[in-house]
Amino acid sequence: MTASDGEWKETDAPPPPAFAESRAIPIEMPDRTLLKFSIDPATIAITSDGVVRYVVLASREGGASSAYYEGVRCSTDEVKTYARFNDGKWDGAKNPEWKPYRHIRSGYVARLTYQGLCRGHAPQVSVRETVELLRRPVREVQ
Repeated sequence: MTASDGEWKETDAPPPPAFAESRAIPIEMPDRTLLKFSIDPATIAITSDGVVRYVVLASREGGASSAYYEGVRCSTDEVKTYARFNDGKWDGAKNPEWKPYRHIRSGYVARLTYQGLCRGHAPQVSVRETVELLRRPVREVQ
């Protein structure tokens, strides 16, 4: 928590929402990335405390896939993993904590926030706007 946050308090996270790989929107990643990431737009929620919660799916080509129920705090560039989907059921994370997402090796959270979850250091205005941005991410001019 930074000084500008004052007495920020996270709202209780609801249980992980149902997700479907068939609805998932791909997250644009560098070609060298072995894992493919996507987000189920039906799971995105923007809460009154400024947290954007969602289910992200990770998969290897022709291999296993997994899912994570996460929250992003745009104001502080942090992510929290609430649960992981393993063997057909959700397993809650033990002592989930907010962590800077810029240091996550795979980089998918930073890409996801840039492609539509956040507008600078704030969440998008609506879930609808978020989904539209994720479906048509802004390409960087090279």
